[in-house]
Amino acid sequence: MKANQRKNQIAISGVRVIAALVVIILALLLGYIFVRGLPYVNWHFLTSPAKPFQAGGGIGIQLFNSFYLLILTLIISLPISLGAAIYLNQYAKDNWLTSVMRTSIEILSSLPSVVVGLFGFLLFVIQMGYDFSILSGALTLAVFNLPLLTRSVEDAIGSVDDNQLQGGLGLGLSKFETITHIVVPAALPSIISGVILSAGRIFGEAAALIYTAGQSAPALDFTDWNPFNSASPLNPMRPAETLAVHIWKINSEGIMPDGTQVSAGSAAVLVLAILIFNLLARYLGRKIFKKMTATD
Repeated sequence: MKANQRKNQIAISGVRVIAALVVIILALLLGYIFVRGLPYVNWHFLTSPAKPFQAGGGIGIQLFNSFYLLILTLIISLPISLGAAIYLNQYAKDNWLTSVMRTSIEILSSLPSVVVGLFGFLLFVIQMGYDFSILSGALTLAVFNLPLLTRSVEDAIGSVDDNQLQGGLGLGLSKFETITHIVVPAALPSIISGVILSAGRIFGEAAALIYTAGQSAPALDFTDWNPFNSASPLNPMRPAETLAVHIWKINSEGIMPDGTQVSAGSAAVLVLAILIFNLLARYLGRKIFKKMTATD
């Protein structure tokens, strides 16, 4: 008995050491990025446009492009993911077709982003004629995000107690009404957490956007919000270099006199934004869960 307890303690200690090592490595990595980059981050850096052949440029346009692309991607992918998750969890029968669908989702979720980017380049940029644009990037990232978001939303819906569905049916509601008015609201905290976590993944994506959204950031007129004008920030047909692509481009071309500083500052902003997405997911998930369950 004592030997078993000793083995159990050794195993637990080993797990704790591994977890501590992971936390330490992550803390060192984040610390290195922030120590190198945050000293260069200020309001001018966050709002001014980049200067390819001059020092003193910023990331204003790239930062706006990243958020705009993120919003468009979620607008496209979230309704499709929600519908697919509801079908798979509540309506799909356990047969070969459902098995093929789930296997396809697993395969798509494991594809490298560069492969998805090449697919988007061939389909949206070349075949559909959208050229290098925000729309091409958003559609490609939607394809990239759909499998993971669908699986996340399906897990969230599946975690809802089946008694809630049976209770709604017992009250005379149709299955669709029960799902949309009872099951989905009950799963909303987990759904929101999954959406925000996927937003962080989209925000930091670069490989897929190099082939679809482009590697240039034309000057924008932030007083013109007509999406049909070429200089408008809301024009979805313009090329849009995002923050992650900007970091890659700076380090690959080396045409900026202060490229090291700009790259370090951009990396710090990118990691900080993704960190905020993750913390926000946890906070909103707990907050909405407490509000819906009336717990303190």
